[in-house]
Amino acid sequence: MTLPAPGAPTAVAAPAPSPSESAVAVVARDVGGALLPVVAIAVAVVAAYLAAAALAVLVRRLAPRAPVAADLSRRSRRPLRATLLVVAVWVALRVSTDAAQAWRPPVEHVLLVALIVALTWLVGSLAFVLEDVALQRYRVDVRDNRHARRVRTQVQVLRRITVAVLVLVGVAGVLLTFPGARAFGASLFASAGLLSIVAGLAAQSSLANVFAGLQLAFTDAIRVDDVVIADGEWGRIEEITLTYVVVHVWDDRRLILPSTYFTTTPFENWTRRSAELLGTVEIDVDWRVPVEAMRAELARLLQVTDLWDGRVGILQVTDAVGGLVRVRALASAVDAPTLFDLRCHVREGLVAWLQREAPEALPRTRLEADERAPAPHPVAPGAEGGDARLFTGSTEAVARSQAFTGPGADALAERARADEAEDDAPEDDAPPEDDVPDDGAPDRDDGTAPHAAARER
Repeated sequence: MTLPAPGAPTAVAAPAPSPSESAVAVVARDVGGALLPVVAIAVAVVAAYLAAAALAVLVRRLAPRAPVAADLSRRSRRPLRATLLVVAVWVALRVSTDAAQAWRPPVEHVLLVALIVALTWLVGSLAFVLEDVALQRYRVDVRDNRHARRVRTQVQVLRRITVAVLVLVGVAGVLLTFPGARAFGASLFASAGLLSIVAGLAAQSSLANVFAGLQLAFTDAIRVDDVVIADGEWGRIEEITLTYVVVHVWDDRRLILPSTYFTTTPFENWTRRSAELLGTVEIDVDWRVPVEAMRAELARLLQVTDLWDGRVGILQVTDAVGGLVRVRALASAVDAPTLFDLRCHVREGLVAWLQREAPEALPRTRLEADERAPAPHPVAPGAEGGDARLFTGSTEAVARSQAFTGPGADALAERARADEAEDDAPEDDAPPEDDVPDDGAPDRDDGTAPHAAARER
């Protein structure tokens, strides 16, 4: 046994903790381990909110000088907050917890899915911002807006394609986070050839509409705000999607047509090159209409209205049959709505002028009554009683009819007897025609006599 050296400090053993003190320590450690992640997550949420608020303030300061910044703040505020929130919670969870804990992997998987969704939302909002920037450069509220409407149509279609691709990528990203989905995807790619054929046949109509929508957007066949006549309706192209086109009809109805309609069916586009149009007003009048005076009235009507653009104002007689004269007034306007009102204005003005200044030109129907008895027609001497029969009544007519009487009664009876003899004779040993017994002759005569008599009659 070794004794301590003189003057050396003597170690005093610590007292053993009591059972109650050890339980309190364990509870305190557990409570601290549970509160730490909660506090860390709370701090992370507050930090994410403050960061998003700081970015919003910065963007608002730049908004007066950059309209894009204001649009970016309006479109991306919520998806940016969601993304920052998910990232902050994930970082706090990793810092404040142990990776060996059993509940951490499922929670991280949920956060990963939430992050993919938030990023998809954020990138999609940026696509809307880019669309707004492109549309601001091309105004459609000017007179000549063909180029602007074409760009607007193409940008909208591209934005829809971008959003659709982003959604597909986001869904694929979420599914690939599951091991079972990854295995299914590998097998799906292995059989992609057969599945693509089956999917193409099943979605043939939908794919045709999608490709037709792309064709409409980039071939400039129709544009947003084009005035068209489709399916017998006059309206304006309100929206072009990948699968259908919305036509705003003049009476505020909406006509939904598949995209393939505009690639397979003829339709009228009144604003393909320009919005200026010519309109006609046709009126049927009497033959006594003063055409020159009516032409002067048309010129006056066009001069007193602001609907006319001054290009064309003509009155012509286009038809004069059936007891009426058809007069056509031709006028021009800057666009289709203005032309409609101009045509109504011209029609009402010409009708009022006819009633006021030229009532004799109003259409009317003439009837002529002849009360005189018809005079007898003289007949030339020797022409009375002329025979108009073709096959009877004269020697020549009877001779002509003999060519169409057919065989005589004797010949027809002989043919009938020969046919019956052929039917009664045995197939293998048929007797000759001279050996046919005369027992059935009276019966055959009785059977054929009525037919012969009928033919003779």
